[in-house]
Amino acid sequence: MNENSPPKKPASKDWHRADIVAAVRRAGWSLRKLALAHGYKQATTLSVALDRPWPKGERIIAEAIGVDPATIWPSRYAGKDSSRQGSSSLKSKHQKFVDVA
Repeated sequence: MNENSPPKKPASKDWHRADIVAAVRRAGWSLRKLALAHGYKQATTLSVALDRPWPKGERIIAEAIGVDPATIWPSRYAGKDSSRQGSSSLKSKHQKFVDVA
């Protein structure tokens, strides 16, 4: 190993499923109540976000806990800057109309 190379940053791990459910419960919710409160007829709908990427469900769970979805699922958001994603695409679409005048 090269002594001059900086130490590798440990990979961020996603929260364990049980930790997410526990955080939701500490916030005064259950996944069932949260799903029903957001208008889903199937009470188990939000459990989908625990198993696979689903941005809308991830956002609902994260808001209930009071953290950013990227904090809970860093592997799903690695390399994505969610704060700039939408604004840059809108600017590029409308830029040509602004410069015409």
